[in-house]
Amino acid sequence: MAHLQNIDAAHDSLLLRNLPAPIVETLLSDAVKRNYGRGETLFLQGETAQSIHVVLNGWVKLYRVGPNGNEAVVNVFTRGHSFGEAIAFRSGDYPVSAEAVTDCTILLISARSFISTMRKEPDVALAVLASTFQHLHELVSQVEQIKAQTGAQRVAEFLLKLCECPEGECIVTLPYDKVLIAGRLGMKPESLSRAFAKLKPVGVTISRNHAAIKDIGALRDYAEEDPAAAWNKAT
Repeated sequence: MAHLQNIDAAHDSLLLRNLPAPIVETLLSDAVKRNYGRGETLFLQGETAQSIHVVLNGWVKLYRVGPNGNEAVVNVFTRGHSFGEAIAFRSGDYPVSAEAVTDCTILLISARSFISTMRKEPDVALAVLASTFQHLHELVSQVEQIKAQTGAQRVAEFLLKLCECPEGECIVTLPYDKVLIAGRLGMKPESLSRAFAKLKPVGVTISRNHAAIKDIGALRDYAEEDPAAAWNKAT
């Protein structure tokens, strides 16, 4: 059953979901599945990329360490997400490092095998373009959030993405520690704590690694408000 779930996760990934089944089977035929423990390194900045990574379960972060030693979280991925496509196709050096945020299972697809299949099947190239565009869109959205939203609004949007229901009450589990959440949202840990406090009037209560949301619609309205209005409302 676990094997079937892993295959389903690979098939459902943005990179592979729109490809015909025979092509997916070809790409996965020599793929390697690896398990990583929390805190374990998948690869380091500067290493040569040879594989495309697909997350089958768990969470993985991409990060860079600046000259001053500070870590900047570039992105965080979970089940069904892929990363490292573009750099692997060029056999370039990773511009970031990757680390398992939780215990996770990763599928490694050989870039050489992928390129070979791409040359024979144009649909594979289109899938790569779609995946690359999605990565770019997510990065642009992150920049937009940092520029146009208050810290509390960014946290509100983060919580909304974790909700499994569209309206009403919801309790979500924070997928990783608060230091990483802060880094992912471009905030310091102390700023994240203040942002959580500002969301209390909107109906959000934080208890350890859970967030109780009283009204998803109200939280969504808050996340989409003009930043000045949202700031005043939360103080």
